[in-house]
Amino acid sequence: MKLFVGNLSFQTVEEDLRELFGSFGDIDDIYVVEDRQTGRSRGFAFVSFADKDAAETAAKELDGTDFMGR
Repeated sequence: MKLFVGNLSFQTVEEDLRELFGSFGDIDDIYVVEDRQTGRSRGFAFVSFADKDAAETAAKELDGTDFMGR
């Protein structure tokens, strides 16, 4: 199951999200959307979990969480 993660700091990288979401279950993929010209994060990402229940738990528990100042 794929989760949309918005309102991220522009300094957020894949490893930051792996650390945040990894405790909820196995992660298949993390894609931080980047600006094509600058290579910087555009402030959102997608996190894909192997297990639907893990994704739902992560979404529920992390919704509204302050992460890296945002």
